[in-house]
Amino acid sequence: MKRLLSASLLALALAAPVAARPLTIADVTMLSRVGAPTVSKDGHWLAWAQRETDLAADKGRYDLWRLDLSRRDAKPEKIAGEADVNENDPQIVGDTLYFTSDKGGTDAIWALSLSGPVAGGAARKLTSFAGGFGGFKVAPSGDRIVVWADRKPGAPSLAPAAEKKDPNAGAGRTYDQLFVRHWDQWATGDRQQLFVLPLGPDGAPGDGVAIEHGLVGDTPAKPDGGGEEVNWSADGRTVYFALREAGRIEATSTNLDLFAAPADGSAAPTNLTAANRATDTLPTVSPDGRWLAYVAMKRPGFEADRQVLMLRDLRSGETRPLTDGWDRLVEAIFWAPDSRRVYVTAEDRQDNPLWSVSLSGGVPKRLTGQGNISAVAVSGKGVVFAMNSLAAPDDFYLLASTPARLTSVNADRLAGIEMAPVTRFSFAGANGDTVWGYAVRPAGGGAKVPIAFLVHGGPQGSFNDSWSYRWNPQLFAGAGYGVVAVDFHGSTGYGQAFTDAISGDWGGKPLEDLQKGLLAATDKFAWLDAGNACALGASYGGYMMNWIEGHWPDRFKCVVQHDGVFDARAMAYETDELWFDEWEHGGKTYYEDPQAFEKWNPVNAVADWKTPMLVISGEKDYRIPTTQALAAFTALQRRAVPSRLLVNAGENHWVLHPRESRQWYGEVLGWMAHWTGKAPADLHVAPGAGAAE
Repeated sequence: MKRLLSASLLALALAAPVAARPLTIADVTMLSRVGAPTVSKDGHWLAWAQRETDLAADKGRYDLWRLDLSRRDAKPEKIAGEADVNENDPQIVGDTLYFTSDKGGTDAIWALSLSGPVAGGAARKLTSFAGGFGGFKVAPSGDRIVVWADRKPGAPSLAPAAEKKDPNAGAGRTYDQLFVRHWDQWATGDRQQLFVLPLGPDGAPGDGVAIEHGLVGDTPAKPDGGGEEVNWSADGRTVYFALREAGRIEATSTNLDLFAAPADGSAAPTNLTAANRATDTLPTVSPDGRWLAYVAMKRPGFEADRQVLMLRDLRSGETRPLTDGWDRLVEAIFWAPDSRRVYVTAEDRQDNPLWSVSLSGGVPKRLTGQGNISAVAVSGKGVVFAMNSLAAPDDFYLLASTPARLTSVNADRLAGIEMAPVTRFSFAGANGDTVWGYAVRPAGGGAKVPIAFLVHGGPQGSFNDSWSYRWNPQLFAGAGYGVVAVDFHGSTGYGQAFTDAISGDWGGKPLEDLQKGLLAATDKFAWLDAGNACALGASYGGYMMNWIEGHWPDRFKCVVQHDGVFDARAMAYETDELWFDEWEHGGKTYYEDPQAFEKWNPVNAVADWKTPMLVISGEKDYRIPTTQALAAFTALQRRAVPSRLLVNAGENHWVLHPRESRQWYGEVLGWMAHWTGKAPADLHVAPGAGAAE
């Protein structure tokens, strides 16, 4: 009887739920991350690349997975996942899965059949290229493949050009025009270009044929462009692509155009959008081959202008807008199988849902609820999409009549973790306009919790209902902070006029919104400790931290400033993409209108700085160079303001490596803990730092 009782108690103990705990950065860095889905035309197979973290190597590793959508009881299967091998960029054409792999130490394009059992060693190598490549896309006809790769301008094929090098020459680089560096790389003279190869049973032989015929520029655009900027005609005879022609204006131009090029390289590309001097991009051909959908901006030089969905009849060349009367920015395009409607994603008041747009026009129909649609693939049996939120990383769903969940990729890793609840709120901001924000209450938090006041970057962006691996509100809540985030004037998802309102007014309406928003939150949520708050931001949010130091200096216990503009004059001459900085200051250079830059220049108020600040920068950040962080840190130290500097040698404008991400959160949360009284008094205090005089 005693043994039976013990066994019963043991069974009860094993069955008892594990006590919930908050999310930590150790959890987040080890989560699996699903890539964009690809679906077979008949809706049978879903495939994707999935990133796993190799913490020892401080990087991610990618495997391929598939799911049989024809079986309700099917489970995801890993179909290519050899140790120390990366498989990525999956594409299904017919019954074949094409992908990239670095097996053998060389990046190459591979293929395997999806109809058999889990592939194992069934994959076959199609081709590889000396000099590497950036990506590829298979024609719907299955007989050609387009590859993009960095090569010398005008390269006739993928074969690297033979270069003679003087062994006694110096290593210095010389330049004669701007864009000497972009995002996180110095210019080498190469350009990302398109090359087409035949694709047959024996692979894709040869080095392909160039199809750009003298165009000089990068396609897809760097640093963020991908396969969404390159597309095939339905018959595989034409390649459509977006390209900004290079030259002396490249650093000041947002003029991406759409080109159509014969896939056999027999003629020069045709510019389809030459009349528009602003951005045209995302060329997407309908399944029936008749229509080309794309997005277009109207204002040259403005990278955050509204992107209108456009439709071009490929028979007649007639072009018309489909969403000109819809005050939302179209971010991604996907055709329905019947070519009668287009699916798009577009932000809408803290969400990024999926919408349906009819070719006959009318108001787009919203198809999903709260959350962020991050990727989409369409088949004859429905729309597969990846969706995340502030409370959950990406998983896949199938939208037929209603959304149905397909995967729970991180269920085991997130078991026992309690996500903090999120509450949206609104208030009257600058000009009396309605401004939205949200608050995140720590799970199990006390009656009063200190505040992490997060300010988003962009500045035309949003801290919306989406999961982040860089700035994750759940991690701040998990550390015991009540998170408050406000979508100030300039944020996206509220109409173009609201987005435009920040240009030329960086320290005006946005600061007023932040001040009113924090007050509204502390008035509404009694669990927020209004007198114990730290402010944090990166990029434009980092700029705002520097601005707050001089213009709201007595509000916060501490500030965290990451990659923020400190001196607008230096920024005007140091940054890479000049079009952004000049547009935001009235469309002129600093020397033409210095007052436009100086009006909102944080450096001019350094004499008022007093709030303890943690300054963070990536050495490879060429958007807001490290010199801006060094200057801010110098100002703080010379003012004897308690301060600390974190410089990441291998990072750019983001923090992308898992170990550096853990260090980042350790420094940030440690800094906040000290100044909000959540940690010992000697934690993260710079040697010799004292109170501001």
